[in-house]
Amino acid sequence: MAKVTVELPDEVFSALRRSPEEFVAELRLAGAIHWYERGVISQEKAAHIAGLDRTDFLMALSREQVDVSAVDIDALKGELDRS
Repeated sequence: MAKVTVELPDEVFSALRRSPEEFVAELRLAGAIHWYERGVISQEKAAHIAGLDRTDFLMALSREQVDVSAVDIDALKGELDRS
């Protein structure tokens, strides 16, 4: 597994009232949600990036009010036209 190091001023953690470990977990989740919302990665991959299982990732999406069922309108119209 790759390791990424980011240097931040200590004030970041006190301002956010987060420990460095809490900050990293929140950052991983935020990145996973961002890439998932953009359609870059799957739920399974996003959960892995966030360090969660898929159920916990879905619960995190719900807490953040992120839609978990993205619908491609053109694909839906195509399906309806074929019916």
